[in-house]
Amino acid sequence: MTSGEATREGARTAAAPGGMGREVVARSGLLARGVLYVLVGVLAIRVAFGEGGKEADREGALQELTEKPFGGFLVWAVGIGLVCMMLWRLSEAVFGAAGPDGRKAGKRLAAVARTVFYAVVAFSVLSFAAGSGSGRSGDEQSRDVTAKVLDLPGGPWWVAAAGAAIAIGGIVIAVQAARRTFRKDLAMYGTPAGVRKAVEFLGVTGGVARGAVFAAAGAFVVYAAVRYDPAEAKGLDDTLRAFAQTPAGPWLLVLVAAGLVLFGLFCWALACWRRV
Repeated sequence: MTSGEATREGARTAAAPGGMGREVVARSGLLARGVLYVLVGVLAIRVAFGEGGKEADREGALQELTEKPFGGFLVWAVGIGLVCMMLWRLSEAVFGAAGPDGRKAGKRLAAVARTVFYAVVAFSVLSFAAGSGSGRSGDEQSRDVTAKVLDLPGGPWWVAAAGAAIAIGGIVIAVQAARRTFRKDLAMYGTPAGVRKAVEFLGVTGGVARGAVFAAAGAFVVYAAVRYDPAEAKGLDDTLRAFAQTPAGPWLLVLVAAGLVLFGLFCWALACWRRV
């Protein structure tokens, strides 16, 4: 690391509010998120090869985890890690994120949305760990929510807007990954070039796959609104299985599933080098 790089890195680190506590919750949250993505990706690969006994979604990943040694403890650990993820995003909403533009209104609003999202996910995982979860798959929950919203005044428009937002978000995720915009959030000065290239590979391939899944899921929600049929809305498992029904067959699902595994590994890399 040159003296100039060290100075810039020190300034960026010092500018990040929250101190050691924020760093601990952020890195714990990224580790937990990585576990879920790796497990979902592995389950989806099994589905592609006709070995899928579990659904390739969060519920399936947690069930898979419970079957491992100390599985109950691991599920609780993931749930607590996701609470940490929520707290990190909440701190970004309140105090601002790391980086020169971290206190801008747009960044804070995005952090609020992420806080709500991870609060819901953490509650779901902790409910599963406590044995009080709904027991319903993500696909069933997606259809139920879509049906309820469709019955509201202007329901199809609300559903279509939500689906469009998810799809656009997926496209943005994929484009940002392809452009390697995540590099500005990494503190890897002095890290060997091979390691940096490996992390970039994980970020690009994993991010593109994740974005593709979000975009497809959003498109199905829009289609459900157009058809006024909640059965057309798909959760994560059904969305992933839809990739296998394209002309590319199960190999497209294999590629997307492998990408999700790589994104999980990227989350673990972020737990090491993400500037928080």
